[in-house]
Amino acid sequence: MLNLVGRRYWYFGFSLLVMIPGIIALGMWGLPLAIDFTGGSKLEVRVTEAAKLSTRAVDELLDGVGFGDNVVQLSDDNVVIIRTKRMDDASKGKVISALEAEFVSAVDLLSFESVGPVVGREVAGRAVQAVAIAALGILAYITYAFRGVQNSFRYGVCAIFALLHDVLIVVGVAAILGRTLGWEVDALFLTALLTVIGFSVHDSIVVFDRIRENLRRYRRADYEEVVNLSVVQTLDRSINTQLTALFTLLALALFGGATIFHFVVTMMIGLLSGTYSSMFNAAPILVVWEKREWRRWFWRS
Repeated sequence: MLNLVGRRYWYFGFSLLVMIPGIIALGMWGLPLAIDFTGGSKLEVRVTEAAKLSTRAVDELLDGVGFGDNVVQLSDDNVVIIRTKRMDDASKGKVISALEAEFVSAVDLLSFESVGPVVGREVAGRAVQAVAIAALGILAYITYAFRGVQNSFRYGVCAIFALLHDVLIVVGVAAILGRTLGWEVDALFLTALLTVIGFSVHDSIVVFDRIRENLRRYRRADYEEVVNLSVVQTLDRSINTQLTALFTLLALALFGGATIFHFVVTMMIGLLSGTYSSMFNAAPILVVWEKREWRRWFWRS
């Protein structure tokens, strides 16, 4: 039988190796927050015919009419998505007129929305609260659900460790992609993050539930052996379940359009991280805790 748990420190090291670049990116650049959190306006238009349409041309045009520091995206069918500082109806009309004059083409307004800075701060605050409340709720629920197992609170704490692992990876990747590709963190990103948390905890509970069953079945077996057996028994199920979701998300990424592309990619990264952390972080941490292995980390002569 595979000895997966016996290589736990390799898995911990790999997790750190993946998380460190994201943590550094967060410290250096922070998250590229969209107007949902910072306040501003989002204008989405379609330019019917524009051979010379480009993000640089649109950005220069916006700068010429008094809107600097913009984020411009081009989607299919000459759709232009502009995120900029807050604009009123008059400014919106001015931008549309400038686009029509620049590209000598009709410009159709698809959507326009504005978020004030106060609303943006409130959304950001509630986003943090949502993640914190979700973590506390998960801890309380798992501790109660596994109350028949000795030290049941450990299972809740280990699930939270796996959850934080996935959150750090997703947020760190968002910081890196925001710096390199101009991606932004918006309300859809928060939706993806909360969904990833749900998937991660679900995977952890599946593994923990098998550990509980095997502890009752093999009462005299070594704890590490029981945990390893449980991980091996649930490995195929977890991989197959996540592959099904990943294939669906891949199809959405390829054919779903630019509007949901960032959301889908975030979900894919989170699902991969969640599967890994549940199998190779959460369960092995239980063994580390049971054996109190941290006492050997700082050996003294």
